[in-house]
Amino acid sequence: MSAAVLEQGEDAFRKIFRFYRRKNPPADLSGVLEFRPGESRLKPVELRVSAVSDQDAGLLGLQPLHQWSAYHVDGYPGFLFIVNPFLPGWQHRWVRQCLKVYPRKPNVCNLDLHMNLDSASDLWSSSHAQLRNRSSQKRSEKTLLEKLRWVTVGFHYNWETKKYYREHQSPFPVDLAELSRCVSLACGFPSFKAEAGILNYYHMDSSLGIHVDESELDHSSPLLSFSFGQSSIFLLGGLSREIAPTPMMMHSGDIMVMSGASRLLYHAVPRILRHPRGSALPPCLSVPPCNNDSSPVIEPCSPSDWEVCKSYLQSSRINMTVRQVLEEGGSFPEEGDTHGREMTKEDSYYSEDNETQGTEEQGLTKRMKTEEQD
Repeated sequence: MSAAVLEQGEDAFRKIFRFYRRKNPPADLSGVLEFRPGESRLKPVELRVSAVSDQDAGLLGLQPLHQWSAYHVDGYPGFLFIVNPFLPGWQHRWVRQCLKVYPRKPNVCNLDLHMNLDSASDLWSSSHAQLRNRSSQKRSEKTLLEKLRWVTVGFHYNWETKKYYREHQSPFPVDLAELSRCVSLACGFPSFKAEAGILNYYHMDSSLGIHVDESELDHSSPLLSFSFGQSSIFLLGGLSREIAPTPMMMHSGDIMVMSGASRLLYHAVPRILRHPRGSALPPCLSVPPCNNDSSPVIEPCSPSDWEVCKSYLQSSRINMTVRQVLEEGGSFPEEGDTHGREMTKEDSYYSEDNETQGTEEQGLTKRMKTEEQD
């Protein structure tokens, strides 16, 4: 990376963030780590294949564990990357859940501040017809689903205080808990309990600022990250922003696990990218959805539902992060809960170049501000 493109007085992480964030000229991506056999910085990982049966994995849309490709990265103990382990046609079901089911009440989303409860109760119903019938060449008003930026499930993260609270929660989705349990078992974390989830909805101009996920009361358990849709650059740094991060490419279906020494590292997403093959959707999402109803865990994605999801994903990426908040047998400190607290404009999440500060579509917490933009 040429020093000429870097500004003086910036920490090492932000310099790299800005390098990959820039558009003119576009950043050279040759240094971005791709997770594929033969890459010198990667070490293949043998997962605990006996921890989950082939049948149980299949009920979640996952390949048998012995077929998964998993890697460690040099210099990042505790960080694990699993290359798309989903069966063909099954990512579609999880995308449907992220767009149709998880944004429903009583879960919390960024639009709650701007809408009454009735309007925010079912974003899918208000958006699906317009998305399904949209022409890719025609610009039109954004649907509510396209204005969605984040959803929280389980214990709801409070963006203002950067904490979780005992009474500020909704039931954690059973299907997502099972998916998380399967992955955590495969990676050697049999006691992991999915208690909080943050779903991020990115568009092509979105980014996620530099931060550390440290609000959970238990840091000994891993953080699980699932990605669907368009690709992205993920930056993984160190315990200080003065440590330059490693850029990594994430594609649809990929899973990251941050644990141990990597659990509290700085990280960020400076850029969303279309899949390198140039098609509207990556190949794993271009196949028809698997519609057999043999799984009691997660519902099939109907062809009509997939038309909506497909239209959305042509310019979007969805990421789910799942965390354990409390230590096993632990509880929240006695400092009072915020059940019923009204949301404020600080309860928003990440940035978009094409949005105007203060509108309902732009969001950024104090730790993830527009200062990271070009």
